[in-house]
Amino acid sequence: MTAKTPEDTDRQFAQALNAGRIDDLVALYEPQATLMASPGKLVTGTVGIREALARFVAAKPKMSLAPKVVAQSGDLAVVTAKWELAMTGPDGKPANMTGQSVEVVRRQTDGRWLFVIDLPFGPEA
Repeated sequence: MTAKTPEDTDRQFAQALNAGRIDDLVALYEPQATLMASPGKLVTGTVGIREALARFVAAKPKMSLAPKVVAQSGDLAVVTAKWELAMTGPDGKPANMTGQSVEVVRRQTDGRWLFVIDLPFGPEA
């Protein structure tokens, strides 16, 4: 699983989340990346990101999204995606979420693109 373009990061995130593959999700982030795990709550680093994403995977979500590159300068890009998520809520009932994410991704020396900053709830959260 290798993101070859900036928007591939979002596409691969959705594929891995839908399949429940936590290792593939975590592999899409740089080791010191930052993720907004819930509105207003940031986690940094592989351990924090794994823990936050594991909670989503446990809810057996199904995500669809439409990513696009907002801007790119060399090895950095800003990506946004409109997304929809259906999952089982903490109360055991079906839950749906929608949002517009903003991410900063960076091309690695091997050509892969990885998340540096992932704000799934957008900048207003």
